[in-house]
Amino acid sequence: MFKHILLPIDGSPLALKGAKAGIRLAKALRARVTAVYVIPPFMPVAYGDAAVYVPALSPVEYRKATEKGARKALAAVEAAAKTARVRCKSRFVTAVQVYDGILRTARAAKCDAIAMASHGRGGLAGVLLGSETTRVLAHSKVPVLVLR
Repeated sequence: MFKHILLPIDGSPLALKGAKAGIRLAKALRARVTAVYVIPPFMPVAYGDAAVYVPALSPVEYRKATEKGARKALAAVEAAAKTARVRCKSRFVTAVQVYDGILRTARAAKCDAIAMASHGRGGLAGVLLGSETTRVLAHSKVPVLVLR
C-alpha cells in the first residue's frame, strides 16, 4: 500500500499527535516517514503609510529562531519514530504558503501519502485564518489522511 508517508509538523501538540498516528500507520504498513516543518520567509515588520522598517528582528535572528523551533519539533517526531522502529528522515523548508511547502516536499521526497492533523477550524475562523489542511487536500496528488 503506502511505502513513504509525509508527516507535516508545526510544533503544536496536535501536529505531534497527528505525526505519531502517521508513525503508527507507517509501522503497520512497514513504510518509512519523512517529517517536514515549513518556515515562512522573513518579512520585515513595517508600520504606517510610509512603511518604516522597525528593526525588531534581523533576518539572521529570524532564521536562527525559526530553525531552532523547527529542529525541536522535528526531533520530537524523530524520537517517536525511533521508539516505534520506523525509518524517519526530517527536513525543514521555506515557503510563502505552508501548504505549498508541504506539497513540494512530498513530491521531492517521493512520498505516496501525507498524514497530518487538522486544528479543526471551521466556520468563520476557518475562512479568516485559512486551513492548511484544506489546501493540502485540495491540491495534493497523493492521498491525505487527516487526523483530529
